[in-house]
Amino acid sequence: MIHVSISKEVSSVCPDLQVLVIACHVKNTESDPSLWEEINSMEELIVSTCKLEDINKWQPVKATRQAYKRLGKDPNRYRPSSEALRRRILRGLGLYKVDTLVDLINLVSIKSGYSIGGFDADKIQGNLTLGVGYEGELYHGIGRGELNIAGLPVYRDEIGGIGTPTSDEERTKIGIDTRCLLMIINGYSGKEGLLEAGSYAVDLLKRYVSAENIDVELVSSFDRTKIVL
Repeated sequence: MIHVSISKEVSSVCPDLQVLVIACHVKNTESDPSLWEEINSMEELIVSTCKLEDINKWQPVKATRQAYKRLGKDPNRYRPSSEALRRRILRGLGLYKVDTLVDLINLVSIKSGYSIGGFDADKIQGNLTLGVGYEGELYHGIGRGELNIAGLPVYRDEIGGIGTPTSDEERTKIGIDTRCLLMIINGYSGKEGLLEAGSYAVDLLKRYVSAENIDVELVSSFDRTKIVL
């Protein structure tokens, strides 16, 4: 598994942060009709139980927004992806279809409230460290073009940034040919609910992309633990 660590500049202002790292071999496919039945059911549940003005009060989203503020970013201009996806659903737009892996990760995100990084592990160079974006740092968000990540928490490999809670980077994005997945569930609100989200993700990975050789690690600024979900 790729080694994931949290820098002091992040841990000092986000002491509750815990990240769940899931690595596995997968067989990605075009969007799966059965998976979309689950996504549509989740969208219907969100529409019937959630109000637009309450999304940013949900603890996983609220904690991520607070992290943005502490690091110097306006969460209303650069929304965490979990918040943006739920807002999209409540505005009647629904989720977009990409491929089974991406659709699956989006489902976990809208259900759990966590912003989730999903990467083609074969495209990552070396290990990952979670730091803070700086002014002028080059970063191309998926489908967003050049993104100003100054003040955002950002995972970097040996080449540069690959993931923020707002958008992952084009360089390491998942594709239909992805065979090695690295999935990072970012728990800025702490451990509560994180393992449940991970278990849900692993179940979906097994059912829809034939996940094998699953390796899971819980990482904080002071500890890392191998776990089984």
